Amino acid sequence: MCRNIKTLFNFAPPATEEEIRAASIQFVRKLSGFTKPSQANVEPFERAIEDVTRVAAALISALVTNAPPRDRDVEAARARARAAKRFG
Repeated sequence: MCRNIKTLFNFAPPATEEEIRAASIQFVRKLSGFTKPSQANVEPFERAIEDVTRVAAALISALVTNAPPRDRDVEAARARARAAKRFG
């Protein structure tokens, strides 16, 4: 369920709002234990997603590093290579 949560800090270009929201949705799904809440839980589920998105965006914008930004394409190629080695 949480495989879509990726590192979002120190990339060029920076993480988009959509990427941060997608990671937040996965996080809330993992915590709650379900992918789609019942009607009784829609409001707290959505509120949690908004809260996590807001806090995650604040965290990412506040972090500092001296390391050069990572390239998304290079990191994606590395991930594909690891997956090919792992899964054949």
